[in-house]
Amino acid sequence: MSGTSRTVAFTALTPIVWGSTYAVTTEFLPPDRPLLTALLRALPAGLALLLISRLLPRGVWVWRAAVLGALNIGVFFPLLFLAAYRLPGGVAAILGAASPLFTLALAGLLLSERPTAHKLLAGVIGVFGVSLVVLRSDAILDTTGIVAGLAGTASMAAGTVLTKRWGHPEGVGALPFTGWQLTAGGLLLVPVALLVEGAPPALDGAAVSGYLYLAVFGTAIGYWIWFRGISRLPATSVAFLVLLSPLSAAVIGWAALGQALTPLQLLGMVIAFAGMLLGQIPPKTKKPAAAPPGPAVLSTPGPLPARSPAP
Repeated sequence: MSGTSRTVAFTALTPIVWGSTYAVTTEFLPPDRPLLTALLRALPAGLALLLISRLLPRGVWVWRAAVLGALNIGVFFPLLFLAAYRLPGGVAAILGAASPLFTLALAGLLLSERPTAHKLLAGVIGVFGVSLVVLRSDAILDTTGIVAGLAGTASMAAGTVLTKRWGHPEGVGALPFTGWQLTAGGLLLVPVALLVEGAPPALDGAAVSGYLYLAVFGTAIGYWIWFRGISRLPATSVAFLVLLSPLSAAVIGWAALGQALTPLQLLGMVIAFAGMLLGQIPPKTKKPAAAPPGPAVLSTPGPLPARSPAP
């Protein structure tokens, strides 16, 4: 396995873990507290990473970390949960599966990564496959939910592309870089969560365990792996890994919650996985044209040796 393939496989662990969020939320966490869940995922994880790395952003990276934290966490999480509450889960998942298409468009504008035909095809295949897995015929559409879902997807795509465009400050690794964004996004969520949902309720042992799992594995470790992958892979390749999240959620629902998987859903998984793999194929680079042959150069003979005088 090549170094790039290993990086792709390692980065793919994050959306697979993200797929467990639905099961953890429904089975362990208090209901109707999406913003509290987002806050407790982001801020404690970010502060822990800052404590470990002991490195704060400086100069231009103060506002850049704030922007990235807002796009990837502080804005994305509330919009994600709003869409999840206003739409059936399947519709929200389909909107999230459109993330590669948003990333393709933004990467073309900001990174000069021109979207190729096979990448666009991979994006469409991915959305179609996910729709077969999660969409139900009785799904009811809600305008506010659709707008929130699309805006959240665009926010994450913009965060991915800007993370790739700005890179890391010199000498700063993925760990403190992740801590900056989680802390910035978490601080942005504090007033929103308090204003909308009020003070947090009393938490039992199951809820504390669920929040710890989401904060440690789904956020601190998950986003560290994610931003590490963005720094080493094309932004569009990383974006296609998001398709694994609804597939992971469906498998966990089947294995842990006893939810059935129909043959059509299994077919959708295969199609979505194929779209994800197609999105990892790098574009073909054109070989430079061979230089045309130059005019023939005739060698000029050197001076003839002097003839010895005749005896």
